[in-house]
Amino acid sequence: LQENMPQTPPFATMFTTSGYNRNLYQTKEDSYGGLYYHDNNLVSGSLESLIQHLVPNVEYYPDRKYIFTFLLSSRLFIHPYELMAKVCHFCVEQQRLSDPGADKIRIRKIAPKILQLLTEWTETFPYDFRDERMMRSLKELTHRFASGDEIYRKTVQQMMQSLIRKLASLSQYEEVLVKINATVTDRLTVLKTKPQSIQRDIVTICSDPYTLAQQLTHIELERLSYIGPEEFVQAFVQKDPLDNDKSCFSDHKKTSNLEAYVEWFNRLSYLVATEICMPVKKKHRARVIEYFIDVARECFNIGNFNSLMAIISGMNMSPVSRLKKTWGKVKTAKFDILEHQMDPSSNFYNYRTALRGATQRSLTAHSSREKIVIPFFSLLIKDIYFLNEGCANRLSNGHVNFEKFWELAKQVSEFMTWKQVECPFERDRKILQYLLTAPVFSEDGMSSIYLFNMPCQQLSL
Repeated sequence: LQENMPQTPPFATMFTTSGYNRNLYQTKEDSYGGLYYHDNNLVSGSLESLIQHLVPNVEYYPDRKYIFTFLLSSRLFIHPYELMAKVCHFCVEQQRLSDPGADKIRIRKIAPKILQLLTEWTETFPYDFRDERMMRSLKELTHRFASGDEIYRKTVQQMMQSLIRKLASLSQYEEVLVKINATVTDRLTVLKTKPQSIQRDIVTICSDPYTLAQQLTHIELERLSYIGPEEFVQAFVQKDPLDNDKSCFSDHKKTSNLEAYVEWFNRLSYLVATEICMPVKKKHRARVIEYFIDVARECFNIGNFNSLMAIISGMNMSPVSRLKKTWGKVKTAKFDILEHQMDPSSNFYNYRTALRGATQRSLTAHSSREKIVIPFFSLLIKDIYFLNEGCANRLSNGHVNFEKFWELAKQVSEFMTWKQVECPFERDRKILQYLLTAPVFSEDGMSSIYLFNMPCQQLSL
């Protein structure tokens, strides 16, 4: 099946040029009205024309960049299940697949292309198919091919099995998150009623900062892997002005995996601050601070910028930053270097330079470790937010502003490359369990610890 298909690049090289060049496949010119090009790049079009442009025919298969960009951005204008229904309709009607006497030679030419499009959709945007309407349309269309040739039946079977595995894995992940959150709540309740019940700390659990940085990277890469590309778009969905259905996008805010990842960043920041504030003695607190500085430095070396920023954020929280005498015992030169790398001035210029370096390293990597790029996630979301806010989704003539969506897809496709990296480090379940479930205090809670500890140290911080 693959041999007959146009060769499409992986995510890492997919957006090296700007826009979609219509001359990549000479078989497809402006067959449908309503598509506009500039310097051979698609820049705008009516929604209907863009949908038509997605659908393969005997002579044509859409470029993979276009498929990804349109499937990503179309949900701002049309529900995925409605788009799937239209794609199915075009496939059936244009290729006369509903005709009982449909030309078998014609079907053999078009079937691999339609199945390839559906495979790309199910592989890249599997969460769309949690919607029963999507799954129903998928089954109806694939049944037309699977009931005929054996090779198509096998292709459909593989596609469906892969999709079901992805959806089952997501469900299991969601269940695990619920259990982790329940455990955290229970442990915090016990801690509030029995403060003396704290018997362990992070340094006791894992004395080696390098090992902790590796375990943090495990958590980061696992949580990244479950974020669907569409969540970046759905996070900023607003009502399409040309859509009369006021409730159209009420169920589009499906961003739970993205939110879980942001919550993890916040948890790690508070865990760092809690661990620093817990010891009674200054020298013990100073030791914990130096430990986390070493963890943060190793995160930087790995390419785990999200954990790095969470650690820096935790160390800059007011309950920690006001421990002046504790900081006086800390060798801060390494911390100053890390803060400089993540300095927000000039729109995080230093961090962006380091990120580009890590990205370049990952593209030429010879090992899994060199492939790791975990961005400072809040800044990635902020960049996408400003791109979305800074450009209109539609032009004044009502056409979809596809130039904007090329840029959006370019940013998200880079993320897709990063999230597919498998963690090369050995898992340590005990350390992971602690990182995910150890009780953490709010800033007020940490202030309470500080007041509780004051008599023990003659009010000396």
